[in-house]
Amino acid sequence: MDLRQYQIVLVNLDPTLGSEIKKTGPCVIVSPDEMNKHLRTVTIAPMTSQSKSYPTRIKVNHNQKIGWVVIDQIRTIDKLRVIKIMDNLTEKEIKKVKSIIRETFVD
Repeated sequence: MDLRQYQIVLVNLDPTLGSEIKKTGPCVIVSPDEMNKHLRTVTIAPMTSQSKSYPTRIKVNHNQKIGWVVIDQIRTIDKLRVIKIMDNLTEKEIKKVKSIIRETFVD
């Protein structure tokens, strides 16, 4: 499976602990393609269909539904957890994801 940055993929996130987002659901790959190509892991931001408007959550329209990319729950997973590739973020959504990652983890 050719996994690329900013793809929306279906991922099995179980088992999890505490407040981590659990279940099988869509996630956005945030790790760069160079890493995705050479490592057996990818870094993802899970998505949820229900969220309050937090500064670390990005509203996206995927599969005719409103969803939220949850930047505050970024994690690295083995590629074996990825079930299938579903979609890609739009250019506008990618810019917003980059901006929120920068605000949250860099600045």
